Amino acid sequence: MSAPVSVRLDDEVRQILEAEARDRNVGLSTLLRQIAADTAKQVRRERIRRATKAVADYAARNPEAAEFLEDWGTPRIEGL
Repeated sequence: MSAPVSVRLDDEVRQILEAEARDRNVGLSTLLRQIAADTAKQVRRERIRRATKAVADYAARNPEAAEFLEDWGTPRIEGL
């Protein structure tokens, strides 16, 4: 369940966002939700990229980890 969030905007920022909301034919709250959701997706993707890079960097420095990832990440058909 979502919960309301209160955000204080200075006058200039509010005017800019209200104008953008009008241009998109949505209310200010809707625009702010869209901006927040888009930013949350970007943040999540960036975290995943950093975590993936950390694993790759670790595997590059550690031959045992690299071997594990090679075996774990490569599908094999038994008997071939």
